[in-house]
Amino acid sequence: MAESREAGGRRREVLALLRASASPLSIAEIADHLQVHPNTVRFHLDALTGTGQVERADTAPAGPGRPPLVFRARPGMDATGPRNYRLLAGVLAGGIAAGPDPAAVAVEAGRRWGAQLAEPQRTRTAASPDGGVAWLVALLGDLGFAPEWPMPEGTEQIGLRHCPFLEVAGNAPDVVCRVHLGLMQGAMAALDAPVRVDTLEPFVAPDLCLARLSVPARGEDRNR
Repeated sequence: MAESREAGGRRREVLALLRASASPLSIAEIADHLQVHPNTVRFHLDALTGTGQVERADTAPAGPGRPPLVFRARPGMDATGPRNYRLLAGVLAGGIAAGPDPAAVAVEAGRRWGAQLAEPQRTRTAASPDGGVAWLVALLGDLGFAPEWPMPEGTEQIGLRHCPFLEVAGNAPDVVCRVHLGLMQGAMAALDAPVRVDTLEPFVAPDLCLARLSVPARGEDRNR
């Protein structure tokens, strides 16, 4: 672990040096500045090039023979830096919860999301209820909900065994669960599937949420 931290610190030093330099630097120049072996510099440059933070630069030959390899930092923020999407999700969910009619706003956001996810499948007609539900179950599986269908209670329910936004849902369940309901409704509407997602009951058991489905009568609005 200590060796890993040391390597990470040295790599940051190489990157910082390249960012601060007005011109590309050779391996020898970097090694001399940092007082390390050139092979150490090569190791870190390979890693930084692999992550897209550093790139090779062209250089004109100063005499006979092949010119030395030189490197420069690529512009832009560090794509490998830490992320905190959980905090962002919590901030956004809290903002919706504090606004007017948060449930309706959350459902509508979920419907737009579901419609976008179903967009590539618009040319497909989910003619049968089972076909529509099977497509929805596959979508929920791809998103990490660990869906269970059919359920022991019947085919008009989908069990969700995992919440991919569990921590945020614990603080703002009225928002997150409503987004999930809207997601399913929007996907079914976009596919024109003869299936309606009526309700989503969160945590009917510690490890289970239930989406309840119905097949609408002809001409009935499927996603009221």
